[in-house]
Amino acid sequence: MIPNKFSSYFCPFLDLKACIIFSLLLFIYFFVQKGYYNMKQPEIESSGIPEVDNGEYWPLSGKPYIDMVLTMSSVKPIYNLYLPKKITNELPSTGAPVVLTCGQKKWDMFYGGVKSNNKFSNEWRKFADDNDLKEGDALVFELSECSARKIHFRVQILRGDFPAELIPEDEEGANSKNPIVLG
Repeated sequence: MIPNKFSSYFCPFLDLKACIIFSLLLFIYFFVQKGYYNMKQPEIESSGIPEVDNGEYWPLSGKPYIDMVLTMSSVKPIYNLYLPKKITNELPSTGAPVVLTCGQKKWDMFYGGVKSNNKFSNEWRKFADDNDLKEGDALVFELSECSARKIHFRVQILRGDFPAELIPEDEEGANSKNPIVLG
């Protein structure tokens, strides 16, 4: 299957979980590049999955966004989230109050700008804990509003604990009996 070979080619030093997350982030990137986010979405029956039912996943709107895989320093016990340059060029360099919206909830914090090395304030801890974020989870931050007085991000969380039933058993790298061979 192409995604797994693609992932093993582009991330040979990452484990399967990281490659799956990387593949998901690539999918999101190409989804936006091809303009599929403007297509009318079919109605979906309730799946029973809380993330789908409370609106945590949606197509991107074409506004600036970043995707990032959380590292150990972004979650317990350190809680430091530094934003990449790709998005900080869009934000006020002096910093501003931030609202993160994920699902139906909002979290207030502060973006410190250049003085804080483009980091969120300590309230990031509350967002991370409330959403049970772990190393390896991927986040998509879509900038929906930005001024010197307020920054608003819509956030999607892609969990690093990919459901086992979605990983084919016979796929290369899916288990120790069928490893990915580099070479």
